Amino acid sequence: MSSMDKTMKFDVKPEEMETSSKEILLTVYDALVEKEYNPINQIVGYLLSGDPAYIPRHNNARSLVRKKERDELIEELVRNYLSQHR
Repeated sequence: MSSMDKTMKFDVKPEEMETSSKEILLTVYDALVEKEYNPINQIVGYLLSGDPAYIPRHNNARSLVRKKERDELIEELVRNYLSQHR
């Protein structure tokens, strides 16, 4: 049997497939700072409204932030806040 007849297995670890909420938020924050926006106001505006216009295209931040549901981003923020204040 040749190697062309065998089924190849391809495994991708979940963390390699998907950018974490934390990484997305930090990247978006940095892009907002670089563009001289108030990053907290802009991120809150996006999270409350869902309007991606709050996030600049700079450094692909707008595309990146849309890869996660807003509730996942909020969950990351709450989890991080509580872990630092408990």
